[in-house]
Amino acid sequence: MTQENLSADPIGGIDPNFIFDFQAYDDDLDEGQRWSTWLSVEPLSRGPEPRPDWVVTSQGAIDTELGILKTGKEADAFLLVRADPLEPEHEAVMVAKRYRDADHRTFHRAATYTEGRSVKRSRDERALKKGSTFGREVAKAEWANAEWNALVRCWNLGLPVPYPVQIDGTEILMEWIAVDGGNGELETAPRLAQTRPERHVLEMWWDGLVDSLATMVQAGMVHGDLSPYNILAQDDRLVIIDLPQIIDLVGNPLGFDFLLRDIANVAKWFQAKGLEVDEQEVYADLMAHAF
Repeated sequence: MTQENLSADPIGGIDPNFIFDFQAYDDDLDEGQRWSTWLSVEPLSRGPEPRPDWVVTSQGAIDTELGILKTGKEADAFLLVRADPLEPEHEAVMVAKRYRDADHRTFHRAATYTEGRSVKRSRDERALKKGSTFGREVAKAEWANAEWNALVRCWNLGLPVPYPVQIDGTEILMEWIAVDGGNGELETAPRLAQTRPERHVLEMWWDGLVDSLATMVQAGMVHGDLSPYNILAQDDRLVIIDLPQIIDLVGNPLGFDFLLRDIANVAKWFQAKGLEVDEQEVYADLMAHAF
């Protein structure tokens, strides 16, 4: 290339591999928006691999609040969408579960749930026992971490739980469990308690739920608070949610009592819908999986 051509073409002669099509992001965010926190958390605070294709990992992605989904005694769940403005075709709607601070919580987990658990730092353990302000903050983080670890563990076991996207402090981002609400619109899957399934669906759901409980028992886990209100009905499967109080079946002295209570809670609902199930028989079968 001649000197004249180089002057007319400032990047003339440069290897194309070193030329990038740069697009700038707008620094101004609207109210209810924030930059994605994906890259600001540690690798172990991100969901297990292989990750679903819908997970957005772009550094330029923005989280936009869509509104509150559910209020709870110790945490609230919100819907948000994570999308890169330069890749609008790739976005993910997620649930953000945020544990409340010590001044706004109306429920304190019973100590019976935490038997068999360990706290990493002795300072934190002392604060928890004293019930100080710092101890209450530690407790909030411990419950968020407990749910995160339970979600990751259950997902890796192949259990029907929301995919855990990331944890950042006391906020957990997870998969939004949705169903077709008609007209091509998605809506949050209903709780089991809100459904009126046909007989064949009822049987399918029960069999799947018992299989899930068996997998958990084999892994030494008990949900601890299972009911038709923290199970979502997504088409042909039931998805188990709300796992912060998960019980160590053997490490907790009441582990087997919690298991029987979980089975009885869901069995009662299925029985009311006309399905003949025996919670004692199911309990005995699950015990065979435990040992």
